[in-house]
Amino acid sequence: MGSKTIVELYDDIDGSTTDDIRTVSLSLDGKAVELDLSRKNYDKVAEFLAPYIEAGRKTSGGSTGSRRRSTATAPAGGGIDTKAVRAWAEQQGIEVSSRGRISADVLTQYEAAQK
Repeated sequence: MGSKTIVELYDDIDGSTTDDIRTVSLSLDGKAVELDLSRKNYDKVAEFLAPYIEAGRKTSGGSTGSRRRSTATAPAGGGIDTKAVRAWAEQQGIEVSSRGRISADVLTQYEAAQK
């Protein structure tokens, strides 16, 4: 029997799904976040931030702005190794997408299982 894994990318703002998702890195008052956005929402954010980016000065270190989604193997947010969480979830028979955010419920289950 064969199997097929389907990856569905979705917009963090409106939940819409599309193959044209961009990851945008933002930072304000020391809090850095990443958003996965569809073209429509990316354009809205870019238009809104344009005057601020123009007036700002460039900083060194780290990537800034938007970038195409890439696969990361380093632990993300809060030190959670998303690759390990996905592998654990698969072993437990819990459905989790191979990309994008992992639900809080799955993260809670994973953390509880690690204790």
